[in-house]
Amino acid sequence: MTRSLTVSDFDYELPPELIAQTPAAERTGSRLLHLDDASQLHDRRFADLAGLLRPDDLLVFNDTRVIKARLNGHKTTGGKVEVLVERITEPDRALAHVRASKSPGPGMGLRLADAFDAVVLGREGELFDIRFSGPVLDLLDAHGATPLPPYITHEADAGDDARYQTVYAREPGAVAAPTAGLHFDQATLDQLDALGVERAFVTLHVGAGTFQPVRVDKLEDHIMHAEWFTVPQATVDAIAAARARGGRVIAIGTTSVRALESAAAQTAATAAPGMPLAAAQGDTRLFITPGYQYRVVDALVTNFHLPQSTLLMLVSALAGVEPIRRAYAHAVAQRYRFFSYGDAMFIESPAQQP
Repeated sequence: MTRSLTVSDFDYELPPELIAQTPAAERTGSRLLHLDDASQLHDRRFADLAGLLRPDDLLVFNDTRVIKARLNGHKTTGGKVEVLVERITEPDRALAHVRASKSPGPGMGLRLADAFDAVVLGREGELFDIRFSGPVLDLLDAHGATPLPPYITHEADAGDDARYQTVYAREPGAVAAPTAGLHFDQATLDQLDALGVERAFVTLHVGAGTFQPVRVDKLEDHIMHAEWFTVPQATVDAIAAARARGGRVIAIGTTSVRALESAAAQTAATAAPGMPLAAAQGDTRLFITPGYQYRVVDALVTNFHLPQSTLLMLVSALAGVEPIRRAYAHAVAQRYRFFSYGDAMFIESPAQQP
């Protein structure tokens, strides 16, 4: 009998200097570790990706746009606060993480960015319900800062505003970038068009929970953070067409995986058995771990993920635990750059078992 996997099965040693603090000079300038369908590893450049694709393939991108979600300020009582907007719930209202020496209670006023006021209405779990004095998106765009991941040590600047955003971002709402997409520039997208590689879009607004490690030993005890997703009918139609012509559905990033597989789960739960994928939207808490049977995704372009993270478990579910373990050991030994601003992987392995 196979033992149950625990969080320690997804740990690895990463020298701190391999955590990329800045992006490559050019979006396509990163390295690409290719894990093929025989679980063999190949050291390539991201510019090689086009040569690994087939004319009938469909690439599915997450078109979420990172908002300038980080604000500094103070309570009306004087204490400093740091606000990270997690989700906009109404035009002038949002759920946010708040860091302060003493948590603000309902009714507490906040002065943010020395520019506008807000008031705490209450809490929903770890998040604070805050009403802003104007449209949240407008105020963030004018006064907020790009919310770089916690392992990037510098303050966000104009360069980060541009590079911590995909070139095709259009739906504002994420507080973390869908980082696999950061490697694509317009010239690459044009090249794929010329090769006959189709593309489609989903939206998943990435939350700050994407950076959190799993803090329970048994995977089944983990409570997944919620993220809003949309899989439109146009993408459902593109997937059906790709299947009909014998092409692969290749997700660009784990967030695209979660959106597509969440739509498949929603379809399976609400439609008659055997019904094809349907358009879907809503909150997803889908937690993909080894043993999960992928319904939509055949291959994946992704960055390297944090130890003990749900995203490392997701890629292990696609490629197998041991192939991913070998791949990460190889990447460390070969001095690949890790995490959001780091290098990429192309995972073709169809293995569904650890």
